[in-house]
Amino acid sequence: MPNLSFAMGDAPRLTGKAVVVDGDTLKIGSETFRIHGIDAPERSQSCASEGGGTWACGKAATAFMTKLVKGRQITCRPVERDRYDRLVAKCFDGKQDLGREMVKAGHAWAFIRYADDYADIEASAKIERLGIWQAQSKPAWAFRAKDWETAAPVAPRGSCPIKGNISAKGEKIYHMPWSPAYAKTRINFAKGERWFCNEQEAVAAGWRAARWK
Repeated sequence: MPNLSFAMGDAPRLTGKAVVVDGDTLKIGSETFRIHGIDAPERSQSCASEGGGTWACGKAATAFMTKLVKGRQITCRPVERDRYDRLVAKCFDGKQDLGREMVKAGHAWAFIRYADDYADIEASAKIERLGIWQAQSKPAWAFRAKDWETAAPVAPRGSCPIKGNISAKGEKIYHMPWSPAYAKTRINFAKGERWFCNEQEAVAAGWRAARWK
């Protein structure tokens, strides 16, 4: 496994079988990559359906990414580290850009706040009313902000609502307020479980992000 503590301009590509964390996050070996330029619905998120009602857009985004990478060798090229020190990368199946495919199919928003790589593709998906564009829905960043604002005031550590759980197997796993398991996760201080204020703090303490299928 290559050492990935490098200047981003000299970043090596990492190739291997990918494990899907969610619609915009992959894991290859021990490295986790946040897909550059997109923001997919969170796993627990629902979106508005055409004609009324809702659909499980978060589950659909995760399933679509899983379909894109299944059985393939995926190459990720790091672009930068985000504010939580996570690797942000462009990832490919051969010449197929996974971020582009997610936006093209209506399973992710172009994350224009940080990069406009897929703005034109998003415009086409919006015109065709594909996926998240079939009706007006809250984008993933707004969905996360709302859940954070709801959880933060009731967290015992002030504005630190991230739950650091230790599984029955001894794995240290942190749950964000929008995690599907967040509500049922209980923190037991006697076991060494704890609360975190941000993901960087959780990772530095030895916890990993929750994964789900």
